[in-house]
Amino acid sequence: MSGIYPNQPRKRFGQNFLHDPGVIQRIIDAVNAQPDHHLVEIGPGQGAITARLLETAGALDAIELDRDLIVPLTEQFGGTSLRLINADALSFDLSRLLEDDQEARDQEARPRTSSARRLRLVGNLPYNISTPLLFRFLEQADCIEDMHLMLQKEVVDRMTAEPGTKVYGRLSVTVQTFCSAQRLFVVSAGAFRPAPKVSSAVARLRPHRPLPYPLADPGWHARIVAAAFAQRRKTLRNSLSGLVTPEQMMRLGIDPSARAETLSVGQFAALANTSSACIGAQIP
Repeated sequence: MSGIYPNQPRKRFGQNFLHDPGVIQRIIDAVNAQPDHHLVEIGPGQGAITARLLETAGALDAIELDRDLIVPLTEQFGGTSLRLINADALSFDLSRLLEDDQEARDQEARPRTSSARRLRLVGNLPYNISTPLLFRFLEQADCIEDMHLMLQKEVVDRMTAEPGTKVYGRLSVTVQTFCSAQRLFVVSAGAFRPAPKVSSAVARLRPHRPLPYPLADPGWHARIVAAAFAQRRKTLRNSLSGLVTPEQMMRLGIDPSARAETLSVGQFAALANTSSACIGAQIP
């Protein structure tokens, strides 16, 4: 039985429901879920991707904020191995799902396979909170195997941008510090209801293990990157004044008169690491 969903998507939730079967199939193919994978769908909406994920994986956790969608989703997928969680993904602790998974396996005396040790995230993220959600997922990268996310194309372009390009910025450096990021394919506005005013794209993110550029203090690194790109036209000497000295930059082979978009992900890690010892103290 299919539940009766609300007729109008909620603007405050940034809802644009995917309905194109061809796009859905491409997402399913990209995820390539197996029965022992622990899938988590972020924002199942009206269940378009949910149904196909259940077909391939057999079981699925889904985090949905909109309470009006919980009842129809429950009705539609009653009798399946869908576990619905009415929560805000921005504040939800994903590690709870792994704890629940381990408890269930302990009760069944079943060992955990290597592919079931972390979560595989799938979702059509709301445009209005996609960047905060990305940062939230990166904070929890230890418990994530990979992510297949539908986002505004502009956001995906920024995530995957290379140094020296116009769209390379804070999001590029942050995402690429912690993950490999790949744009899989572009999705036209007509694949959604209602149709957004922009194109979308599906991206695959895989957390680095280990990090190619280890960080002495991730919080300090985040502050350095944010400050460097806060005013893109400023030189590093000015944007990082009080955080990193010109002498520290030069010791790393970085020109203090350069701008943030010219630095690589590795150079930002080096900047943060070389200046982290000065946290809480006046930089000489």
